[in-house]
Amino acid sequence: MTVLQKEVDYVSEHDVEVHDLANQIQKNVLNMESGMRGYVITGNEEYLQPYNLASRSWLDNYNKLHSLLTDNSRQQRSLEEMKPLILSWVANSGDYVINSKKANNAAAIDKHFAENTGKKITDQLRTQLESFLANEKKITTERTKELNQSNMNLKITLYAIILLVTVITIATAIILSNSIVKTIKQVVKTITSITDSEVGLTARIKVNTRDETQELAEAMNKLLSSLEKQSWIQKSMTEIATMYQGITDIKELTQAFITKLAPLLQATYGVVYLRRSDADGVVKYVKAGGYALEGEEHAAASFRLGEGLIGQAAIDKRIFLIDKLPEEHFKVTSGLGASSPRSLLIAPILVEDRVEAVVEFAALQPFLSQHLTLLDMLQDKFGSAITNVAGRMEVERLLGESQILTEELQAQSEELQAQSEELQMQQEQLRITNEFLEEKNEFAEQRALELKKAKDELEGYSRKLKQSSQYKTDFLANMSHELRTPLNSILILSQMLMENNAEMDRSEVEEYASVVNTSGGDLLRLIDDILDLSKVEAGKIEILTDEVNVTEIPQLLRNTFDPVAVKKNLTFEVLTGPDVPAVISTDGQRLQQILKNLLSNAFKFTEKGGVTVRIELADPEKAAELLGGKADEAMLGVQAGEAMLAISVTDTGIGIPCDKQEIIFNAFQQVDGTTNRLYGGTGLGLSICREFTRLLGGAIDVQSEVDKGSTFTLYIPSKLAPEYQGHNHHQALEETAASASGTTSEQEWTEEKADWPANERTAAGNSGERTGANNSGERTGANNSGKRTGADNSGKRTVGENSDARTAVVCWDERTAPENSDEYTQVEMSDKQLFTGKKVLLVEDDGRNVYALVTALESRGVVVQVAENGKRAIEMLQAYSDFDLIFMDIMMPVMGGYEAMKAIRHDLGLQTLPIIALTAKAMKGERDKCLEAGASDYIMKPLNIDQLFSLMRVWLTEQVERD
Repeated sequence: MTVLQKEVDYVSEHDVEVHDLANQIQKNVLNMESGMRGYVITGNEEYLQPYNLASRSWLDNYNKLHSLLTDNSRQQRSLEEMKPLILSWVANSGDYVINSKKANNAAAIDKHFAENTGKKITDQLRTQLESFLANEKKITTERTKELNQSNMNLKITLYAIILLVTVITIATAIILSNSIVKTIKQVVKTITSITDSEVGLTARIKVNTRDETQELAEAMNKLLSSLEKQSWIQKSMTEIATMYQGITDIKELTQAFITKLAPLLQATYGVVYLRRSDADGVVKYVKAGGYALEGEEHAAASFRLGEGLIGQAAIDKRIFLIDKLPEEHFKVTSGLGASSPRSLLIAPILVEDRVEAVVEFAALQPFLSQHLTLLDMLQDKFGSAITNVAGRMEVERLLGESQILTEELQAQSEELQAQSEELQMQQEQLRITNEFLEEKNEFAEQRALELKKAKDELEGYSRKLKQSSQYKTDFLANMSHELRTPLNSILILSQMLMENNAEMDRSEVEEYASVVNTSGGDLLRLIDDILDLSKVEAGKIEILTDEVNVTEIPQLLRNTFDPVAVKKNLTFEVLTGPDVPAVISTDGQRLQQILKNLLSNAFKFTEKGGVTVRIELADPEKAAELLGGKADEAMLGVQAGEAMLAISVTDTGIGIPCDKQEIIFNAFQQVDGTTNRLYGGTGLGLSICREFTRLLGGAIDVQSEVDKGSTFTLYIPSKLAPEYQGHNHHQALEETAASASGTTSEQEWTEEKADWPANERTAAGNSGERTGANNSGERTGANNSGKRTGADNSGKRTVGENSDARTAVVCWDERTAPENSDEYTQVEMSDKQLFTGKKVLLVEDDGRNVYALVTALESRGVVVQVAENGKRAIEMLQAYSDFDLIFMDIMMPVMGGYEAMKAIRHDLGLQTLPIIALTAKAMKGERDKCLEAGASDYIMKPLNIDQLFSLMRVWLTEQVERD
């Protein structure tokens, strides 16, 4: 059969491949011929692709075919005769014609086709290929006939073999069937006996043969063993489950459980630990029952979580099985002696994923798999029994306590009943007395309520008075700072202009005058605010009603605030609704002042985004709600039939907290009233806006969200009712007086600060190039201002205390100084020697004061570095330490002067570096607060430049003497 298969494979593979290769060579020749002719006819090189592919592959096919014909030399020689013809055609016809076409040699091509050289070769090649293929077909036919004959002989042989095998198979089957039937009958008999309970599951089938029947018997025996284990487990579980019935004590339950289960597991030792929690909530597992225990020392009384194998099993919630225990682990004793267990089994008892108990068993032999299965299946049942018994015990305990309490209550009830009878008699006696006392009590209670009401009113007035006093104190402190700050720059620059000895050029004089003019304008605006509020409180504000052209308002607002928006890089839009009346009747000056105040606030508290003004008709219901009326009734300040105008100012600034939105219009108080607040102002702007709005017969509404922005909406009537002017005037007087004791928000009105003269000496980028302090030790103002009077007989140095003891000022009167004073020349240096090259750190946030002080100090040769707040000053002092003196403003954003001076003295350790406090807070005790914070000396704004230089002489001279 193998030889036959090889012959078949040879014919099917060899002959077929020979035919395929011969046909492929013929196809290659035809492809080359057709590709050459297509290229010659069209000139398209795409026709050369089959030509080039066939010219590369025909030789490979030839070589493969030649190797396959090694067993047929005649066909091989016939194939070798075709190779020169193909090569000749490729060289003399194919490549020749293609090259001629590429060279555009039409004459050579015509001559070639006229001579038919290529056609003769291809005709000869085609004849030889056809002859070659015919011979191959003949050879293949002969081989096929030989295969058919061999196949017939094979069939006859196979039929004979099959007949012999069939006879042998039948004989073997008869012998095996008898053996299989016998084994199956034995299996059936055993199963029937087990089913009829004639024998137990311990019966086994025995087979002596070593065939499939033996495997069947062994499988049956394994099944019986498994059924025996399951039967034992179910029987054991049933016995233990019936044991729980009637047990109501937890210790009895655990002892019965361990006593029953230990023999079933063939254990010689056992113990049960129950979960307990102490008063501190610490979980422990306490021994509750044991089996074959020898003394208490062999079983620990309790375990904490994670302590020993018991505690670890409670944490891991899994069974621990340990074999080959050391002999010294513990002993199990009997009457004849003591033995060492070899296996240890620890299992947690779980109820709803909580370990209620842990059991431990020890045995002299290894625990079997059915033991572990039984213990695993008993976990839930025993755990449920523990919780049930514990619950019943708790119920019984509570029932016992309830019974005791019931008996006690019954005894107390009888006692109370007797007392009640006595009290009933006493009550009758007291009733008459109570009727008389009730009349007295009613009078006393009425009197007490009147007194309490009067007391509450007095306490309320006292709180309001105290609160008002505190608000006004803070207001005065802030107002002092707001007034003295521009006044300081005015005095300094005006003094420098007076002392001008023709050294200043015109541009410097104009620059000084510009700063003085701007500061004066700021002072004027602050004074106007105070006067406006005073007029409102005094009832002297007059409302001058006139026609106001609404269409001119947008351009007026743009002219005023477009420069502010451009400076702060904000967008500014004024939008007017289509149905807004062109003219309204109101006080145009007060309306313009309200809008400017609201827009100033919006730009002041907006750092990015923009501000939008919308002028439109108001929603009647919203306007009526704000004015305290109803939508369908004529509002008090509006004539019947007249519209209500709503002008809203929306910004994208810092926003107002919800708890501050109802109190932002009250006077004198700011949400951030500290000295280091980020935004300045007096806290009067919105209060004035509210009062002016009421006088105009309208109202102001605010809607805001922190860090997203605010919208202030002004509601005013398009025509103010004449009778409302007097009414609103009287109402404004009452509410303004009450508002003085309230609080206000940080969104008070303040005009945008003017552009202070730019000077690179005050730029933040240059302020930190050379900074620092270089001394240690402490010299506080308490040791200097009061004791360094130092006034000699010549009057060169004097120290004066002002009348209200707010500050000690060291003054130098150059006009009264003697022309020749040896004592002074020995103690003090000349100004040029003393000031030139000295490094001073100026800590000031107001650009006008910075400009004025830097100009004055640099005129004396002092090198000035500027820090815009206390935090920046600390950073500069940490970077450098060569400053000779510090001028420290008190009220600054981010970090104020008090905090900064404390940090310089304590955190940086610069105890001897002179610090002169510059403050505009003209409050009692201000000097002491500055000196306690670490100031060396103190001077109040507005600054006297001569006093300033006198203080510098004192402290710089002290520095020189110390050095």
